[in-house]
Amino acid sequence: MRTRGAIIRTAPGPYEVVDLEVADPTDGEVQVRLVAAGLCHSDDHVTVGDSPTAIYPFALGHEGAGVVTKIGPGVSDVAVGDHVVFSFLPACGRCRWCARGQQNLCDEGGKVWMAPEVPRVRLASDGSPVGQMCGVSAFMETTTVSARSVVKVDKDIPLDKACLVGCGVATGWGAAVHSAAVRPADVVIVMGIGGIGINAVQGAVHAGATTVIAVDPVEFKREQAKRFGATHSFDSMDAAADLARQLTNGQGADSAIVTVGVVQSEHVGDAFSAIRKGGTAVVTGLGNSENTGAPINLAELTLYQKRLQGSLFGQCNPTADIPALLDMYRAGALNLDDIVTQTYSLDEIGRGYEDMHAGKNLRGVVLFD
Repeated sequence: MRTRGAIIRTAPGPYEVVDLEVADPTDGEVQVRLVAAGLCHSDDHVTVGDSPTAIYPFALGHEGAGVVTKIGPGVSDVAVGDHVVFSFLPACGRCRWCARGQQNLCDEGGKVWMAPEVPRVRLASDGSPVGQMCGVSAFMETTTVSARSVVKVDKDIPLDKACLVGCGVATGWGAAVHSAAVRPADVVIVMGIGGIGINAVQGAVHAGATTVIAVDPVEFKREQAKRFGATHSFDSMDAAADLARQLTNGQGADSAIVTVGVVQSEHVGDAFSAIRKGGTAVVTGLGNSENTGAPINLAELTLYQKRLQGSLFGQCNPTADIPALLDMYRAGALNLDDIVTQTYSLDEIGRGYEDMHAGKNLRGVVLFD
């Protein structure tokens, strides 16, 4: 069938909204009509060339939600009419990682995330193949994906809010709850208050941290962080680390979570320096894929037993944590409503990312007709 979607033809390159052909679902696949899609920084990393892809043109978007319109043979978990949230990391349920409860590291997810290719071409433009972001491509009116990339959700949850848990909310919340293992009375620093960082703040508060220090150069974001539970906010890591040491007899924060939009090596070094003995520095933001090295003190790594922890999707399990987070939203324990700063049409997607770069949004969301 014909549909419309946002693509790039090269990286760096601008978004173009074009007509596309989308294949009908075959074995183990479903077709989804999009209702809402979040404007995540990970897509921007692709457009600017930080995260190279294997095929161009490339259809972006991975944080989305919609309604199933068709199912292929062998699909039993969802049916036509079901509401679903995309999981940008598909979970096979059978590999070593899924069996250990680490669906975010599923071998199938590695194939679409680290080397973005799919077994068959589902999208085309004038007969030429178009790549799919994470095997999903949520910046489209209709898309066809693996059934392993969708999670069924209750129909009473608004899809413009549900889409957020497919990446930003789970990644930030999980970075605090799972990766940093925040405990009651902890002192936590969150570096970068965007769509990920604001949810790391929520996760730290949820886990019982009594001091949550938000760091961002944009005043609007620092103010928003306090609305979501941050106790303090600063425009620099130096000020945040100084306060953490004042509150802990010179020891430092229990954890520091790096959620900046473009991670540089000095961000990792600053987070590592800010934590106490036995503390954890969590890195969940992305930067240029070719960047290596970070200025961390190796003696502190060993003698202070500090931990440097990477965090993909907040170490969440999509099939369990996406519904759980939406249950928390329904119960009033997770704020999704105030995360959405601005909504856009598909044709306004370029402006949405301009607003993100300008620091105007916690999360922009594309709404489809």
